[in-house]
Amino acid sequence: MKILRAAAMLVLLTGPAFAQMPNVNLIPEVESKTPEQIERDQQLQRAYRDSLRKIPDAKAANDPWGTVRGAETPAAASHAKPKAKHRSTVSQQ
Repeated sequence: MKILRAAAMLVLLTGPAFAQMPNVNLIPEVESKTPEQIERDQQLQRAYRDSLRKIPDAKAANDPWGTVRGAETPAAASHAKPKAKHRSTVSQQ
C-alpha cells in the first residue's frame, strides 16, 4: 500500500512539470543562402585573409640583457646547484 501511495504522489508531483514543457525543435530547418549572401560571405573571407596578411610578424623575444651577455652564454641557461660545503665534525685536539 505504501508503494502505491508513493507512486501516486510521484505522478501528482511530476505531472505539472511535464505539462508545461515547451515544444523545442533541436534540429532547426537548414536555410539555403542566396547567391548574394554567398558572394558577400566570400568577400568577407577575402577581406579577413587580407587583413591577416597586413599584421606584421612578431618581433624576437624581448631580452633587455641580451647585449650584456657574451655570445657564448646562452640566453636561457639552466642554473647549476652549488655544491654544499661539508665541514668535518671531528675536532682535532
